[in-house]
Formats: sequence, structure tokens, C-alpha cells
Amino acid sequence: MKKSYLSLLVIGALFSASQAVAQQAPESVSANDFVELFGKLGGEFKGQRKAHARGVCATGTFAPSTEATAYSNSPLFNEELVPAQVRFSLGGTDPRADERTPGTRGAGIKLTLADGSIYHITGNNTPVFTGKDPETFFGFLSTLLPDENGVSDPSRTGAYIAANPSVQPALAYAQTNPAPASFARSDYFGIHTFFFENDAGEQTKFRWHLTPDLGKKGLSAEEAAALPEAFLEDRLKEELASTKVSFTLTATIGNEEDTVIDPSQQWPADRPTITMGKLTIEQAGGDACTITNFDPNVVPKGIKTSDDPVLKIRTPAYGISFGKRLSNQ
Repeated sequence: MKKSYLSLLVIGALFSASQAVAQQAPESVSANDFVELFGKLGGEFKGQRKAHARGVCATGTFAPSTEATAYSNSPLFNEELVPAQVRFSLGGTDPRADERTPGTRGAGIKLTLADGSIYHITGNNTPVFTGKDPETFFGFLSTLLPDENGVSDPSRTGAYIAANPSVQPALAYAQTNPAPASFARSDYFGIHTFFFENDAGEQTKFRWHLTPDLGKKGLSAEEAAALPEAFLEDRLKEELASTKVSFTLTATIGNEEDTVIDPSQQWPADRPTITMGKLTIEQAGGDACTITNFDPNVVPKGIKTSDDPVLKIRTPAYGISFGKRLSNQ
């Protein structure tokens, strides 16, 4: 959006009465509705991912921590080193997106365990989602669509934001989160709730967080302007040649009252955390990620998904996008 989050809230307050229809989320949406809407918003690019089209593939290893064995019987946490495939990306449908601009950055991680099972860890650089459920998120995105003259109406978006509080935390966070200086200098959040499960069938809710061991670093407007539109893959390769690129994966353990189904709500900061392991990047580049669908509902034994409706709709949405990409649609 060209307007800031705060200015859109002001517009929303002024226009809320006249924009009543725009404030309402649809009663239901499908995975295909999202795929089609992304194309309308960002453009159609055949053979590309329908979200997070621009990115770079990388390979490395994951060294699990034994801390999680107190909660989970997953064989993952008994292994010494696990092969990792990673795809860092920008949000949006455009494979030529300007990498200097603030916005969504993503990480998709595929861990292949010794028994052949797969664990996908997929998240973005924001700790909360833009809406409490798929319908609210879809309603927000729909307000960004231009009319028949190609003109968007900021007052419509502002009214929707003002009337739907669950979209506000993510937009507020985005206002203070600059474009990362590199993929290795950004953190990534698992906004959804998952569960560890032990041999007794006891479950412990958690949300994961991937933090860069090099430290988080953003670009100032001046620094961004001095860079080419595409710099993130080259910068990652330069970092790999000169230093160790790694991330620490932690899990925040939730209390009973912490939401399981609303990814727009952040858990309180005082919740305990444990280390799940260390992700080390070794190489970057190539097309190995092309045939990988980083579906976050793919989890191994000892880890369970939640009933978060946003998490649940990701599987069919990712599947549709994957099929279209491989068939050059």
C-alpha cells in the first residue's frame, strides 16, 4: 500500500459509515479464491509460484537440540545432523520483484529425517498474520484491488482496517520493519501453533522462531537506493564465502490460555522458550527447490498441526499453486 498504516486508519475512521460494505469479510473463501486473487493483485506469471515467486534456493544442515526431547518423541531430536533444503523468498507473484523494498520475506525449510519422513518449516518475517482467519485476510486483500479504471481506493482499505482489528497488528509491525540487508540478516516466524507430542500422547503447544546468528539488520532508505533491484542472492553467496551463515530455531511454549487458532495474535513475551536446533546454510543457488512444495502441514512423528484455519487452508492453496507451476500455468 502506498498509504501508511496510520493514515489508512484515519481514513477508515472518516469513511467507516459510507464504506460499510467494504468493512465486511466474506462468509467463506476457498484455496482457489486466494490463488486467483493473488494473480489479480500481483499479476499472472506462468510457471511461477503464485506467492513468494522471487527467491533463492539453498542447502545446508540442521543440528537438532536435545531440549525438545522433554516434550516430543520425534526422531528428529535424536539425530545428530539432518540434510536441509531452504528457499528464501519475497512475497508476491512477481519473479522480478524489487528486492530493495520493505515487505514480506519468507523461509521454507525441508528437513529429511533418517527414516525418510519430512518436516517442512515455513514462515515469514512478521510475527503475526494479517487477519484472524482466511476470510478476514481475503477481505483485506480484496480492498486493494483497483476498479475498472485501474484506480485503488485507499478509503475502502482504511475502512476495512479500522473495522477489522485482527489485521492491524501485522500492518503495524510492517511499518517498523525495513527491508532486510540480506536473507541471512532477517528472522522468520512460525505464526501458527503446532504441538509437540510425547510417548504418552501428551501435547504441548508451541510456535517456532528462526533467528539469524549474524544478527538482524535492515536497510536504510539510502542504503537500499544504492543497491540493484536484485541483490539478495549475490549477497547470500558473498556471505557464505566469507563467514558462517546459520540460524537458531527456537520454540516458544504456550500457556493454556494462549490461542491455538488465531495467528493474528502474538503470545505474551514472557513465555518460556527452548532451542530446537541450529540451521547452517552451506550453498546457495540452483533449481533444486523447484520441485519442492513447502507445505507447513507436513510434519514428522512427535509434531502435530493445530486447527488454525489459516494453517489448514495453506495445504490446498499450496497444492493448487504447485500444480499450476509444474504445468506452466
